[in-house]
Amino acid sequence: MVATESSSEGIIISVQDNGSGIPESIREKIFQPFFTTKPAGSGTGLGLSMSYDIVKAHGGELKVDSEVGKGTTFRIHLPA
Repeated sequence: MVATESSSEGIIISVQDNGSGIPESIREKIFQPFFTTKPAGSGTGLGLSMSYDIVKAHGGELKVDSEVGKGTTFRIHLPA
């Protein structure tokens, strides 16, 4: 699901899935460059790190809420 909201402070873009969720033990690492849970040689782990940097460069925040077994929601907060 993708949704947007606007307010006097800015906009919020939410992207939600119904996947397996992100375990608490790795949640704080997912925005680090080259972090991946894939086997060696199967990915570089740059997507979320680059997204985080782009949002920060625009003065925003990228947040994640996740529940194992129920899915994950990423929220991009951008100032007005």
